[in-house]
Amino acid sequence: MTPERPRPAVPTATYRLQLQPAFPFAAAEAAVPYLASLGVSHLHLSPVLEAVPGSTHGYDVVDHARVRGELGGEDGLRALARTAHAHGLGLVVDIVPNHMAMSPRHNRALWEVLREGPASPYARWFDIDWEAQGGRLLLPVLGGPLGQELEHLRPDGNVLRYHDHEFPLREGTEKLPLLQLLDAQWYRPAWWRLARTDLNYRRFFSISELIGVRVEDPEVFAATHDKILGLVREGVVDGLRIDHPDGLADPDGYLARLDEATGGRWTVVEKILSDGEHLPGSWPVAGTTGYDALRHIDGIFTDPVGADELTLRYRKFATPQADLGGQWEPTVRRAAYTVLAHELAAESDRLARTADRLVAASPDASLRDRAPWAVAAALRELLVRLDVYRPYASGDAARVVTEEAAREARSAFTVPEEADAVDAVRGLLLGPATPELQEIRTRFAQTASALRAKSVEDSAFYRYAPLLSATEVGGSPGSPAVSPADFHAYCGRVQRDWPATGVVVSTHDTKRSADVRAALAVLTECPERWAELLAELSRDATDVPDGQLAWAAWQTVFGLGPASADRVRDALLKHVREAGLHTTWTEQDPAYEEAVAAFVAHGPCGAPGERVAELRRRLEPHVRANVLGTALTHLTMPGVPDLYQGTEAEYRALVDPDNRRPVDFPPDDPGEKGAVTAAALRLRARRPDAFGSAATYEALPAEGAAAEHCVAFARSGRVVTAVTRLSLRLVDAGGWRDTVLPLPPGRWADVLSPEREFAGSVPLANLFAPLPVALLERVDEGDGAGAA
Repeated sequence: MTPERPRPAVPTATYRLQLQPAFPFAAAEAAVPYLASLGVSHLHLSPVLEAVPGSTHGYDVVDHARVRGELGGEDGLRALARTAHAHGLGLVVDIVPNHMAMSPRHNRALWEVLREGPASPYARWFDIDWEAQGGRLLLPVLGGPLGQELEHLRPDGNVLRYHDHEFPLREGTEKLPLLQLLDAQWYRPAWWRLARTDLNYRRFFSISELIGVRVEDPEVFAATHDKILGLVREGVVDGLRIDHPDGLADPDGYLARLDEATGGRWTVVEKILSDGEHLPGSWPVAGTTGYDALRHIDGIFTDPVGADELTLRYRKFATPQADLGGQWEPTVRRAAYTVLAHELAAESDRLARTADRLVAASPDASLRDRAPWAVAAALRELLVRLDVYRPYASGDAARVVTEEAAREARSAFTVPEEADAVDAVRGLLLGPATPELQEIRTRFAQTASALRAKSVEDSAFYRYAPLLSATEVGGSPGSPAVSPADFHAYCGRVQRDWPATGVVVSTHDTKRSADVRAALAVLTECPERWAELLAELSRDATDVPDGQLAWAAWQTVFGLGPASADRVRDALLKHVREAGLHTTWTEQDPAYEEAVAAFVAHGPCGAPGERVAELRRRLEPHVRANVLGTALTHLTMPGVPDLYQGTEAEYRALVDPDNRRPVDFPPDDPGEKGAVTAAALRLRARRPDAFGSAATYEALPAEGAAAEHCVAFARSGRVVTAVTRLSLRLVDAGGWRDTVLPLPPGRWADVLSPEREFAGSVPLANLFAPLPVALLERVDEGDGAGAA
């Protein structure tokens, strides 16, 4: 066997593998030699613990004590680790502390709770409101009202069966008549529609199949983390990615406990930061998984003027919700109201009952008289006005639940006398910390994070579609462009505060891969051409379901390029269901959905779609510039880049499950992007002094007429990255002309074309002659080589 090579404590770059039964540990092990040669330092594995059988993602955990058998079990994971370590690669594992699968037949801890009720030692595991539903856990599994489904409920020994579901029977109830038997259990099978209003357990967002776990309880933390922490202590696992910490009751406490238990191993959190929001500085983590970086990378390849023009054209073409005026913020606000009233109605009701109980117990007589509806309304009006996911104990909640938000919330009341309920509720959230107030603060924060995710990521992103590349996790569709100055400022902050944070451009959760988004960004450089093409297509189309769908569909095929009609249709059906304007996941309109499928087949994926393909072919040089620029920026900016499987070559994918399709190792045709990726990764591995936590970052401004079209920076005075931005606008303006890039002192070799060297001020026409990007390494290590 090859002697094991040392693994860095902090990754230089990670490579994400989506494990599933069709791609188990053995398949990952077979890919190790190739991935090691690529230049990454760690494999980043999707969840490895036991999940619902057949799961293609692994986030539906059922047993924290076992490594997933369908992937090869613990022996398979250890074999993968041995091979990876022998090739100098570490393992980073994705863990899921917030929730488990609501699948009693597979989740034995949940099974025991259903059998024994709140007296079960496992009852403390799950976030269940036992005071609701008569002390029984509501199970929204029935296909219709109970009376219509009784014939399908069948006691069988000590279990109750319903189609593929199994539930335990409480001891001594086996021989009771069915209705009496149902009344005697610690759970209540119910019509799935009742999950909206009657559910009495915390979920992951609004997914009733995932039940919240109380890892704030030290015993629950220990039980649910023992296996993973054992693998960390033994050196099988080298780092962690934490899924959805916003759902936890106490993210601060959880991360502190985890950091102590792992001995400070490299850990990143899936935290979505809004514009202007910063990760709590007290969190003992390396940083986020990188969506904040994605937003800044995409932003520099988006033309701000063109994005505004594209939005105007979108409003004229698509006529989106006239009462909202096709505006981003009102779209988010409307979606938030809808989500609270429907998908999160049960969570909203539980939060309101908690607040009303506290208000009623207030020593202030004027507050005790607040009507329950006013308290609920105050919570609703404050929640919909949050512009971040949630407040934290480590931050100042007043910066989240602001006085401005409270003032707006008060103005929303039609009965002015009840508006001071806003102040009562805000006082509960912001006043001195007491044990009595902890529950409402926790519930408010958890509800806020679920609301933000559902109303923004899963609703507004699909209702507001001027530029689909901007509707991405962590994105800001209302202002998608980022100036080079803002990009450099962001990178400087990252290098200073979070130098080992994650950096991503494609993940299993991105709605479109980076290469699809890079193509779409070109449309901001030619909004008139795009609008004129759609006007032509509309004149020929007779089966357009609605303008918004048509706009999104044409952009989808432009960004994706040649693809099967099935892929496009499935993504667009998900699009319209998430948007919820004409059809939804739970209230499907078959006629509308059939019209969508027919339109996709005859329009975007039919003969008219060829005209969109022709426009893309004409714009291909500019798509190429964005694809390569995005890739090189991602791999050389501050932080630890994470490559999603297959993205070392050009990778075009839509929302999951499209982005979970198997990939080839190595890719069939890595092309230019593959060469740029491999060169950058190998340089990172060879020059940790230029990219690590002690490195420096310096913006390098170009000089000349086209200076705004170059983004360049130096890392520790040893490596220079330069990329072309807005290349179509550049061509229209006359090209690079006299524009130069002044390099730091020394001689610089072109890593992508080693025969070329530069020094001093380099004409950009020469620097970007072979490729629209350049990666330079200093080849003289004399005085000043380390200066930034």
